[in-house]
Amino acid sequence: MLKTTAVAATFCAVAGAGIVGYGETTAQAAQAQLASSTTARHGHSDSFSGTKKIRVDGYSVNVSCSGRSAARKPVVVLMAGGGDGLDTMAGLQKSLSKKARVCSYDRLGEGESDQPDGTQTVNDSSRILTGVLDRVAGDRQVVLAGHSLGGLIAARYAPGHRDRVKGLVLMDATIPALTAGVSKAIPESATGMAAELRDQTIAVNEGQNPEKFIIADEKVRSAGNIPVQIIRHESQYAEVPDYGPALEEMWAEGQEQWRALSGRSRISVAPGSGHYIHVDRPDIAVKAIQRVTAQATAHS
Repeated sequence: MLKTTAVAATFCAVAGAGIVGYGETTAQAAQAQLASSTTARHGHSDSFSGTKKIRVDGYSVNVSCSGRSAARKPVVVLMAGGGDGLDTMAGLQKSLSKKARVCSYDRLGEGESDQPDGTQTVNDSSRILTGVLDRVAGDRQVVLAGHSLGGLIAARYAPGHRDRVKGLVLMDATIPALTAGVSKAIPESATGMAAELRDQTIAVNEGQNPEKFIIADEKVRSAGNIPVQIIRHESQYAEVPDYGPALEEMWAEGQEQWRALSGRSRISVAPGSGHYIHVDRPDIAVKAIQRVTAQATAHS
C-alpha cells in the first residue's frame, strides 16, 4: 500500500479502489465496545440500547444507540468518516452516553448497512439521515457530530433542516471545495507519491468509494444561528514534504470556510492530533460535543 493512504484519509476518509486500510486500526480498537445487532421494529421513534437494523427508504440501515434522554436535551448523532463504520465512533459514543442519548449509524455502503443501488449525492445521503433521525430521535432536536466525510454531510444537511438540527461539531470535516483545493495544492506537473495522491483524491470525489458518493465542491450555506464547533488536525502531511505546506494551507482555509454555517461558529486545532481527532484526542472531541449540546439545550 502507498504511504499516501493516511494522507488521502485526511481529504475525505473514503476507502476507494487503491485507497484502503486507513480505517482498520481505529475500527479494531473500537469494535469490542459495540453491542450485538437486533431486529428493528417499525415506529415513529425507538428507544433502545445496542445496535439494530432499521428500514429506511427501502434499505436496511445499521444503527447503534446508548444513553438516556433528558428533558429538552438534543439527541447526539455521530457520523463516521467515509470508509468507516459506526464502530469507529464506539469509544466516543460510550463516553458521551454517560450524560446524553447518543446514536450512530452506518451510511449505505459502509459497515453493516445495505449497499446503495447506484451513485449517491448529498440529497440521497440526506434522505437516509432523515429516516434515521425519524426513528432514533422522533420529534426531538439533534446535534450532529461528524468526522471527515461525515462532517461534510452533517454540514450540508443542517441548513435545510434548521427545525431539527440545533448544533454541529465538525471533526476535521472534508472541506467544502476539496477537488479544487487539491488540484491547486498539487499541480498536474507533480510526480510520484504526490501525483498519486492527487489522482486518488479526485477519483474518490467522483464516486469511486464504498458509498458511491459524489463529493461535489459547493459553497457553504447558513444553518442559522446554531452553535458550531469546528476542530481541525494539527499535522497530517509529512509524507508529501514537497507539497505538505500547501496541503496544510488548503485544509486550514477549507475549515475556515465552514465558519459560514453560523454566526456562532468556533474553530480550533486539536494539539497532537492527526485526521482521526476523536481517536487521537477523544477528550477534546467529548468536551466539544458536550459544550455544543449544552448550548443547544439552553436555546431550545
